[in-house]
Amino acid sequence: MMTAPDIKVLVVEDDPVAAAAHTLYVGRVPGFTVSGTVHSGADARRHLDQHTVDLLLLDLYLPDGHGLQLMRTLRGAGHGADVIAVTSARDLTMVREGVSLGVVQYLLKPFTFSTLRDRLQRYAAFRSTAGEASGQDEVDRAIAALRNPRPAALPKGLTSATLRAVTDALRAAPDGLSATEAGAGVGISRITARRYLEYLVETGRAARAPQYGQVGRPELRYRWSGR
Repeated sequence: MMTAPDIKVLVVEDDPVAAAAHTLYVGRVPGFTVSGTVHSGADARRHLDQHTVDLLLLDLYLPDGHGLQLMRTLRGAGHGADVIAVTSARDLTMVREGVSLGVVQYLLKPFTFSTLRDRLQRYAAFRSTAGEASGQDEVDRAIAALRNPRPAALPKGLTSATLRAVTDALRAAPDGLSATEAGAGVGISRITARRYLEYLVETGRAARAPQYGQVGRPELRYRWSGR
């Protein structure tokens, strides 16, 4: 029995750290192959003109325009690749507009490998449906495979509410935060805050660097590197 060919994915992300992480993530999911990694809408159009791509993992904030405008251009040029949109924006008007243009899934930053893996696996299940449905139930099941993702599991001991609070605090601090400052701002201990900050670093949404003072050991400082 012949196996289905891998689904070819183009990663479109201008942030180098996030682009590398997304490319690595896609490559770890069986059944998917990274066709390329580009950092702008213009580079995405050039790649699609030269290669067959099934799915775009598309950051909506690109240096040469919004991702939804890129989608309009691609659709006008006859490119029919599906799109998983990657964004930190929570504007539901934009979500509706994206769905009308063919966005099949939204991923809110920051996300983990397990979250992306879940979306890709569900997309693969949806894509594998073929033939004629026997009735409404079968149509509903095909759509549900795509539209009803399971909540992504955070590492043990972390909660989504506290993660969002730490994320919001870090994004609001242009000079970055130490674990002590983050903990005080959110109302958690320094050790707990550091676990969340390290998780953001691991998922590519934050960067850390030592900050040297006049005396004592350097303090780790965390800065938001996503959007």
